Amino acid sequence: MAETTNLNPEEEKVFDPLDMNNYKVEKLPKMQKSGFEKWMARLGGPLAILVFVLIYWLLDIGFLNDITADALTGDKAIKRLDTLGLADFIRSNYAMLAIFAAAIVLWVTEAIPNYLTSLLVILGTVLTGVLPQKEAFAQLGHPVMWLNILSFVLASMLVKTKVAKRFALWFVLRFGKNASGIFFSFIIINLVLSMFISATTVKATILLPIFMVVAAIYGASNGNRNNFGRNLVLQNLFAVNIGASGFMTGSGANLLAVSLIAGVVGGYTISYTDWLYAALPLALILLFLGWFIGAKVIFPLKKEERVPQIEGGMERLKEELKAMGKVTFDEIKSVAIFVGVLLLWVTKSWHGIDETTVAFIGAVVALMPGIGIVKWNDVDIPWHLMLFSAGAYVLGSGLNATDLHVTIVDTVFDSLGITANTPYWVLYVVLTGFMLISALVFSSKNMRTMIFVPIAIATAQKFGYPIMSLAFPVALLIEHVYVLPFNSKPAALLYTTNHYSWSDTFKFGITMMGIAWVLILLWGETVLKWLGFTPGLF
Repeated sequence: MAETTNLNPEEEKVFDPLDMNNYKVEKLPKMQKSGFEKWMARLGGPLAILVFVLIYWLLDIGFLNDITADALTGDKAIKRLDTLGLADFIRSNYAMLAIFAAAIVLWVTEAIPNYLTSLLVILGTVLTGVLPQKEAFAQLGHPVMWLNILSFVLASMLVKTKVAKRFALWFVLRFGKNASGIFFSFIIINLVLSMFISATTVKATILLPIFMVVAAIYGASNGNRNNFGRNLVLQNLFAVNIGASGFMTGSGANLLAVSLIAGVVGGYTISYTDWLYAALPLALILLFLGWFIGAKVIFPLKKEERVPQIEGGMERLKEELKAMGKVTFDEIKSVAIFVGVLLLWVTKSWHGIDETTVAFIGAVVALMPGIGIVKWNDVDIPWHLMLFSAGAYVLGSGLNATDLHVTIVDTVFDSLGITANTPYWVLYVVLTGFMLISALVFSSKNMRTMIFVPIAIATAQKFGYPIMSLAFPVALLIEHVYVLPFNSKPAALLYTTNHYSWSDTFKFGITMMGIAWVLILLWGETVLKWLGFTPGLF
């Protein structure tokens, strides 16, 4: 007698490409580490220890030994020198370089979780005397850290009430009447969500089931790739990141850059509107260029890809929207709270209340029993990212306390023959170029921010330019992490949709990165000059 197999009802069920439940993040295949990445992870721990020991105890580093009081530019470093004396101050520079280098090794190789590396950084700065214990631990209470946390509280309102999902579905159904309408709709949706949600992965997670169903309607599903699907997913990856670049609160890395600059400049910080005026027009231009380059040049749509392949497919999205029911009072309240927060951010120059305090007001209202929307247990705060950020802030504080970034820049530039006679535009081109290229190597926006924003700050200090003239353009390029699947969490997530290959994402991504570089150069000569951030390139 032949054996019979009792199939699970789920196994018997035929895959429905228009069912959003099939595209939940937990159902997508996980991107596995390559053999090289596994090897790097195993090597990372011992290598980090070796790097630390060599720098801190064994190597004789000439440019650190040559530090003098006259060479220091930062007030914090000068005060630290006065407190410690020259010999101990030089030893603190050795310690800071050792901690910084070891942290970079651990972050790049991912030998241990990123948050654990940050905790080791905090511990290391205290044990080696780079920072006093009180100062190091106080970074956990950094105002920008609080702004980050509170932004997640506010974003949780939109996720819990599903108002973000409702808006996305409604917008696609209202304006996505054809292929171009679909692409434009997701551009606008990503921009709007970037105003409210400071985590790019969260945005990608919300939108992924929607654009996967739309891709299926246009003939891309079950491993069947076409240019519509390539464009839709790659352009959403691009928009998730570039949309975030348009707003100071668009990501934690943007906020980290703000805190690094503010830590050096002193009382002046980049306001929400400073960032908005400089970055949002640039983001809009890049997003629409991304659509044109993708859908018209690199992956042009065939005639049959411009119209739905499944008759009545968009009706499934209508059903999904209908199933959400009528707009609830909680949804209305969540929108009202966030719009109120945005208005207060934008009008800071009128009332003088800083961004963190405004976020506090919004979070308190959102959590308030009776009138609020969310309970604390409903709030999704990625504490591992907060700890990672805290470590980055401590590194920044340590660099300011030692002036190490300035010392390194002085040494490197002197060896390259870059002198006081080097034109500003050369520095601008080099720094923005390195910031963009770094996205091809590093997998963390925070790490790139931590490395290149201080370098830009140190370069400005060395050559006597305003800090913002070089640090701000570099900060505007933080979100360009879309070229390869390992460049960011959204990139890794969307690669698992199987709508494009490595070569597809590289062709589109590297093209847009080149365009972004050209645009940031034009921006330095025009918009950033008009806003008073740069002297102009020529």
